[in-house]
Amino acid sequence: MGVAGIARRSLLGLAGWLIGAPALALAAPAKPKVAIRTKHGVIVVELETLKAPLTSANFLRYVDAGKYDGGTFFRAARTPGAPKEGTIVGGPAPKQRPFPPIAHESTTQTGLRHVEGTISLGRFAPGSATDGFFICASAEPYLDAHPEAKGDNLGFAAFGQVVEGLPVVHTILALPTSTKAPFPDQKGQWLKPPVPILSMKRLA
Repeated sequence: MGVAGIARRSLLGLAGWLIGAPALALAAPAKPKVAIRTKHGVIVVELETLKAPLTSANFLRYVDAGKYDGGTFFRAARTPGAPKEGTIVGGPAPKQRPFPPIAHESTTQTGLRHVEGTISLGRFAPGSATDGFFICASAEPYLDAHPEAKGDNLGFAAFGQVVEGLPVVHTILALPTSTKAPFPDQKGQWLKPPVPILSMKRLA
């Protein structure tokens, strides 16, 4: 085959690749992002809808219904001896009625981990999670599932990651807390005052 034939064949191959490229892009949809607006700044989280579909869909259901608007970050669970490490905990206003609880998606199922910036769903017993969530200000591996451990070893359901506004998370973690708390093991962790969630919206 001559040089001209090789060149033509290469151009045809490139054209075929370009035609197929949009289809490849459509096969991997963008991960949804949610902006959490507070007076301390905006936190943007990106959700792992493919890895944690049930938990992500549950969170977006609350976001789209506007149930987090007017809610608060009410707890800063700082690690003893390491005040810059820990989690901040948020949820809707008490007047908001939660949707039914969802099944638990553990980190052994999703492959996600509680690293710095992870957003995860709060719960009591497995399968009791509704609207409460927390964001890790540091790596918190004890929140992952540990099947080798005794008792409730399923951890929490991580479902996304902070992609903008991590300094805001650290700011909230460092805010003053009360010496009182509704639960004895949370003494000194409840923010005083709580940080209002001004709005929580999907980003286009």
